[in-house]
Amino acid sequence: MVVTLTNNGWGNVVDTDAMLRQEESDSYRSGTRWPVWFVPPADPVRGKEIRVDAETTPRQLAVRTVFGAGKYTLPAMVLMIGHFVGEALVPVIMGIAIDRAVATGDVGSLVIWVIALAANFVLLSHTWRFGERLAVYGQTMVEHHFRMRVTDRILDPMGMAGPARLPGVSLNIATSDVNRLSYAVFLAVFPVGEMAAVLVAGGVLLFISWPLGLAILLGAPTLLWILDLSGGPLRARTEHEQEAAGEAAGTAADLVAGFRIVKGLGAEGEAGRRYRVASRRARDGAVRAGRSQGAYIGVMQMVSALFVVAVGIAAGLMALNGAMSLGALITVVGLTQFIMGPLNNLGTNFGAVWNTAVPCAKRVLSVLQAEPSAQTGRVRDARGAVAFRNFTLGPVHDLDLELPPSGLITVICEPETTDALTSVLARKVVPEAGRVTVGDVDLFDLDNDISQQLVRAVPHAPDLFEGTVLDNIGAGAGDLPDRDSRVTRAIFAAACDDVAEVLPLGLDTPVGEAGRMLSGGQRQRVSLARALAADSAVLVLDDPTTAVDSVTEATVAQRLSQARQGRTTVVFSNSPALLEASDQVIVFDGAVLVYQGDLAGAQAAYANSNGGSR
Repeated sequence: MVVTLTNNGWGNVVDTDAMLRQEESDSYRSGTRWPVWFVPPADPVRGKEIRVDAETTPRQLAVRTVFGAGKYTLPAMVLMIGHFVGEALVPVIMGIAIDRAVATGDVGSLVIWVIALAANFVLLSHTWRFGERLAVYGQTMVEHHFRMRVTDRILDPMGMAGPARLPGVSLNIATSDVNRLSYAVFLAVFPVGEMAAVLVAGGVLLFISWPLGLAILLGAPTLLWILDLSGGPLRARTEHEQEAAGEAAGTAADLVAGFRIVKGLGAEGEAGRRYRVASRRARDGAVRAGRSQGAYIGVMQMVSALFVVAVGIAAGLMALNGAMSLGALITVVGLTQFIMGPLNNLGTNFGAVWNTAVPCAKRVLSVLQAEPSAQTGRVRDARGAVAFRNFTLGPVHDLDLELPPSGLITVICEPETTDALTSVLARKVVPEAGRVTVGDVDLFDLDNDISQQLVRAVPHAPDLFEGTVLDNIGAGAGDLPDRDSRVTRAIFAAACDDVAEVLPLGLDTPVGEAGRMLSGGQRQRVSLARALAADSAVLVLDDPTTAVDSVTEATVAQRLSQARQGRTTVVFSNSPALLEASDQVIVFDGAVLVYQGDLAGAQAAYANSNGGSR
């Protein structure tokens, strides 16, 4: 992570992570706690919650971010005001010293003013050092806070409604957009100090010559107002740049995730072409945004420079006319040269940071304000079989179906029908009409945690998280007292004991990111074992054995039936092994229920259906 900060303006790149690590002294590690401006905490601090609700706009979020670390940015702002005011006082002290000591030859007075100048430099040096440190800490704390919130929302088991996002797009929002948004914290520190310096300089100039002081005091706020008005194009281009970068990152992530499939299909050329197109689009967007930002900064610097030069010329003319002393002229010239820095920084940094933070806030809000894709209620208990009552969704219309209270049930149907039924059982989609009930309770009235215990729907290709095989399987059992026995039974039922035998470290073998260190069949069995370890009352599986060989499939089917005795297991599949092990078979012809009963009757019903005729 990098932060743009220097005491000449806060425009250079500094590796703050390395800086913070270096600041962890032996005294902190030994238990002596110093204030944060001396030693930062060893572990990240999430900070206070920044309010985000359904009505929050990008501009409002950017404003709340500016004040999101007030505990640190407020003292940082005070210190930074001290620094910039100290900078502004340098030419003032020098001008007074010239008028009262050099021009009069008073050595004692000269010593006093030299000491005053040295003290001023000590002040402005230390206020910068500690003010900058507090500001950087506040920014990194806010960045960590937003990154955790965005990550938590992305990984929320309730899911996110709205348009589907590529993994790379979500990653781009959680990293780049959050980072740029967090820079808004600096707007409560550096621009305030710069404006304080401008006001002090204006006050001094007002004392020396009221027309000059008035020009500074009125000109600086006007310049800030122009900044916000002229920043619209930059905000728009920044938003387009981030969208293009997210799309390119998403394409790259999908390409890596599906590399084996791409390789198997021989589609490396087409995949590479698509990524190059997305990457080129991101590059062009970044170039356009850079041009816009460069033009914006150039115009603002030119305007502020012309403004300050005009003040300097006016002061020079006044000195030639005898309207001010030599020391006053030096003070005016020095202040004029100094003010150019803060005014240019206001144009370069305030506008650029703000106009980048607003579109990034919009993308962050697209995650934080997303409604959950899964629905939840407040009912904490339900008993009885799962039933579809006058159920309608997608291709399925007016379905009445009650599942047995226990046993292995295999459902034969088209992929569209499978998607409709499993998405509702997973509570990701609400039925268009009718209800799905557990006993007498609507499935969508159940509390989410209770719903997972009663009905757990596992997708066809669930993801594994980075860790060992045992870590992934154990996640299904949670921290329950019988965790070990659940995991042991699940490993056997999913035939993961065979997986452990061929892996180098057995169950302690790392699976890699998303399980990429395992084969397709191994991933499928590990995810099945994880689902079995959860031991839900009703377990819904979507083709759980498509990536294993026929012998292993028969083993899994037999063990699955035994492991789930007394509970309901619904498998959407036409696997012969699973059908043979089933207690009941349900057959759909298209999206119409045509049979529910034993295997012999199911074979006849399937043969007479459109599926059998194909």
